[in-house]
Amino acid sequence: MRLPVLLNLALLILFPVAWFAPLLRAGLLPLFGLSEISVVTGLQSLWDTDPALALLVSFLALFAPYAKVIGLALIDFRLLSPRALPALRLMGRLAMADIFLIALYIVLAKSTGIGTIETAWGLWLFTGCVAFSLLLSHRKRA
Repeated sequence: MRLPVLLNLALLILFPVAWFAPLLRAGLLPLFGLSEISVVTGLQSLWDTDPALALLVSFLALFAPYAKVIGLALIDFRLLSPRALPALRLMGRLAMADIFLIALYIVLAKSTGIGTIETAWGLWLFTGCVAFSLLLSHRKRA
């Protein structure tokens, strides 16, 4: 098997790890400790308060990147036509929108000065997975 195919298949494991990994630590005052927030815990909170936004973020953070990786694997194993590549590239771009939203929330929260927010390793893992998936999809030409 070629290395890009194996790397794409590795994303099938890395994305779920990134969803449960801490994206950031947030708290009202640093003296009381910071709560870790992951994609999954963030979505759980959103479902309670704003189901429409939770559905959008679920699509951007979970469905879009994972569907793209599965689609690329199907193309690699000749189970899907390469004509699907433009749609898969769009899925990857939509996943980048989620990273933009997370970054925007961090900037907004930090600018208020009310609480404390620190980025965690899961944000880097999730961003790396999405970016790496984008790079892997550009190795193919439709």
